[in-house]
Amino acid sequence: MRRVSQGLSGTRVLVVEDEFAVLLLIEDMLNELGCEIAGTATRLSDALTLAGGAECDAAVLDVNLNGENVGPVAEALAARGIPMVFSTGYGPSGIEARWSERPALQKPYRIEEFAAALRRALTDGART
Repeated sequence: MRRVSQGLSGTRVLVVEDEFAVLLLIEDMLNELGCEIAGTATRLSDALTLAGGAECDAAVLDVNLNGENVGPVAEALAARGIPMVFSTGYGPSGIEARWSERPALQKPYRIEEFAAALRRALTDGART
């Protein structure tokens, strides 16, 4: 493992991403970091189901899922105390103000940025 994986090995991560190619890239990054994929969802309804009960340590959430805001999924995860990283192609303006303190990544991003955001989410813990 490269140094970038430090502290993330074994972390169970839920991934919510509607673009299949990006989902595969995130899965590859998580595998390289030594993380476990706790589940994946490409639609809001599936993401809500997973957010309510998936065994995970953190989640990576695409802000816009086929035109639907990921806010309800974030709310469900926050209620469970699950740290989150937001992923967006729209920049910071695409993230609701209530989630602005959470780590966010602008697509496309590199593994080093991804690892840093995931570590920050885990370190900061879940905020309500």
